[in-house]
Amino acid sequence: MRADARRNRARLLDIAQQVFATEGLAVPIDEIAKRAGVGIGTVYRHFPTKEALFEAIVLDRIQRLTDLAANTATGDPGEAFFTYFRCMIEAGSVDKALFDTLAVSAGVDRDAILAASRALLTTLGELLTRAQAAGAVRPDITPADLKAIMAGALAMERQSGGEPGRMIDIVCAGLRAESEAPTRSESGRVTPSG
Repeated sequence: MRADARRNRARLLDIAQQVFATEGLAVPIDEIAKRAGVGIGTVYRHFPTKEALFEAIVLDRIQRLTDLAANTATGDPGEAFFTYFRCMIEAGSVDKALFDTLAVSAGVDRDAILAASRALLTTLGELLTRAQAAGAVRPDITPADLKAIMAGALAMERQSGGEPGRMIDIVCAGLRAESEAPTRSESGRVTPSG
C-alpha cells in the first residue's frame, strides 16, 4: 500500500472510531468520508462494506491495546498493570458496541478477531503475572477472572451515572494485594497506601 493510501486508511479508522464512539454505529459511511476529508470511493476501496469498516476498527483497537501493553511492560509492574487495566476498561465502551455489531454481522472474519483478542488477553495475563510477582496484585486473580472483572467494570461504568472512573477505582482497589490495598481517608476518598 502506498504511503498516501496508508495515511488515508489510518485517518478513516481514527475518524470512524471517534464518530461511532460519540454518535453511535448508525452514522452513514458518506458522513465518515466527509469528516475524514476523503471521497466515498476512497472509503469503499479500503472498506467495501460497513461491516468491513467495523471489523478493521476492532482489529486496529486490539492491536493498539496490545502495543500499549508492550510499551507499559517496561516500567514498574504494578503501575504498568493498573494503567493498562484502566485503559482497557476506558476503551471498552465503543469496542463493546463494535463487537456486538460484528457478532451478528455476516461476512466478518471472526477468526481474525478471536485470534487478536486472545493475543490481547495473553498480553494482559503477562502483565498480571509480573504485577503479582512484584506483590502489587492479589495472587489469587487469574486471567479468566480479569476478563470477567473487566466486563463487570465496564458495565458498572456505563450504569453508574456518577463520577467517571469511580467504578474502575473501586475495582482496582479490590485487585490490589493486601500490602498495596488503598485506605479510606477522612473525607471518604480511596487513596493508595504506602
